[in-house]
Amino acid sequence: MKGSYLLVIKLNGEKNILVGKKGEIFFQDGLYVYVGSALNGILQRVKRHLNPQKKMHWHIDYFLQHAKIESVYYKQSNTRKECDIAGKLEKKLKSVPNFGCSDCNCRSHLFYGTYERVIDSIEKLEMNRLLIEANS
Repeated sequence: MKGSYLLVIKLNGEKNILVGKKGEIFFQDGLYVYVGSALNGILQRVKRHLNPQKKMHWHIDYFLQHAKIESVYYKQSNTRKECDIAGKLEKKLKSVPNFGCSDCNCRSHLFYGTYERVIDSIEKLEMNRLLIEANS
């Protein structure tokens, strides 16, 4: 299954997190949404994100060392749609500038908001929820 996905991530407590070459970034306590694409397979990519024992490669890998994936959503596609999705989330949620978007012109691929605002924004995207196991 190819396409784009969202990780809904909970960060407990505000933290400064070292994000690779970007350096240290301050993150507020709360709910985040990360937008990604996986044209080689959404399930494989999500399993990688859920694995705590991975080589740090993407910005999100550093963030996930301190936060927990609460849920995953996806939309099947043979082309990259994550920038379109990020653009829609940008209108509703606060962005973490230059996070996860070094290979495109987006402002960000990581967004922050209240629980209600995050869920409302995701529902408007009409994406499917991916069932994940707690121990994945």
